[in-house]
Amino acid sequence: MSNFIFPLITFPYASRVLQAQGVGTVSFATSIITYFTMVGMMGIPTYGIRACAKIRDDEEKLTKTVQEIFLLNTIVMAAALLGLAVSVLLVPKLAQEKMLYVIMSSTLIFNVLGVEWLYKALEKYSYITIRSIAFKFLSLILLLLLVKNKEDYVIYGAITVVAGVGSNLMNFLNLKNLIDLRPVKHLNLMQHIKPCLTFFLLTVSTTIYLNVDTTLLGFIKGDRQVGYYTAAVKIKQILVSIVTSLGTVLLPRLSFYHEQARHDEFRALVEKALRFVFVLAIPLTLFFIIDATESILFLSGENFLPAVLPMQLIMPTVIFIGISNLMGIQILVPMQKETLVVVSTVIGAAVDVLINIIVIPLFGASGAAFAGSVAELTVVLVQLYFLRDLIMPMLKRISLWKVMLSTFAAVCATLLLKDVLIVGTFLTLAATAIVFFAVYGIFLLITKEKFTLDTLQSFLVRFK
Repeated sequence: MSNFIFPLITFPYASRVLQAQGVGTVSFATSIITYFTMVGMMGIPTYGIRACAKIRDDEEKLTKTVQEIFLLNTIVMAAALLGLAVSVLLVPKLAQEKMLYVIMSSTLIFNVLGVEWLYKALEKYSYITIRSIAFKFLSLILLLLLVKNKEDYVIYGAITVVAGVGSNLMNFLNLKNLIDLRPVKHLNLMQHIKPCLTFFLLTVSTTIYLNVDTTLLGFIKGDRQVGYYTAAVKIKQILVSIVTSLGTVLLPRLSFYHEQARHDEFRALVEKALRFVFVLAIPLTLFFIIDATESILFLSGENFLPAVLPMQLIMPTVIFIGISNLMGIQILVPMQKETLVVVSTVIGAAVDVLINIIVIPLFGASGAAFAGSVAELTVVLVQLYFLRDLIMPMLKRISLWKVMLSTFAAVCATLLLKDVLIVGTFLTLAATAIVFFAVYGIFLLITKEKFTLDTLQSFLVRFK
């Protein structure tokens, strides 16, 4: 919820103050920093969760494993920082914003210190949530106090890293409560390199098809087009964070089930997660395609109206990412088949780069959005082929027609309402949202969709 609420407050303010140029400059810098973060983390954020989740009950093994992974991470990140420094000095487009890159590079250091993968492996979600919300709130206050005109984009860039840096600093200070910090003798870093490299290849391919559109847009079309694309993608990112929220907590639990050979519980949890994705992703995608204009006007203002078509083209990725996140990170990784995830994302990245090179010069931000959707669909299809024996029987039991019928009814009701509404942007967005999701929920109950009924029953039990 915090991933949903805070961007709804911060991005409308930032986009109106900084305009497309300022937002685009920071977004382009973020995409460059992401590449070096990818190299420096070397697949450890995912590998660390799985490695630590398996031995979570053995304090001695856990301490040794954490120290080994941390040391390996430190060495590789030092090389990544050196590479970033050289790039900023030698590439003219980066050198123009040297101060912005110096500030944002702090995320690389604190990503290492934060050992977020350990907290997730131990399922410390209450701590993660409270800490995250606290620093997001601090970032919001700083944004409102310090970003006053379009020349303040460097300050905005600094504020965007405050939440991550602060959270990771808290993690580091709290680390003594989780493991023994005294140096362990005979550390074996080599045993972690091969699996880390596999996850690194996964991260490389994923990062490419998540960031190459922004990078190519910046170099080919300039920061203004990046600004429009960022407005479209910002809404998608908010929705993706909701759809994949259940998946965030599944990796350590599914890894534990697989390690303990508890296969029935493994399959039951996967099926519940798949129902969750479909019930949330399909209606969210259709609603924001219908209300794309109102969403852009509300979040970013009239200057960002060219972002409406890119937003409509990128919205299907909410469904695709929800499914691929479940199949790839939450199923294949716990099953120790991460190589198949790498194959799927490499194919997706290749498709993304190829289509982007063709369509960005012609259609700018809209072309990048179209390429992103095709790439994500490609990843889903490849992973579905790998997991066909597990997923296909689940799809038959899920009764997807109930979700589709409910969504169709909600779409029809919303379109009828929009024809007669003559109110402001916010009221239109609010009214159509209420009608859409009310009709959708009612039809889910009428058709007795299983996930909806189970969730409602669980809520009622807790309420009583």
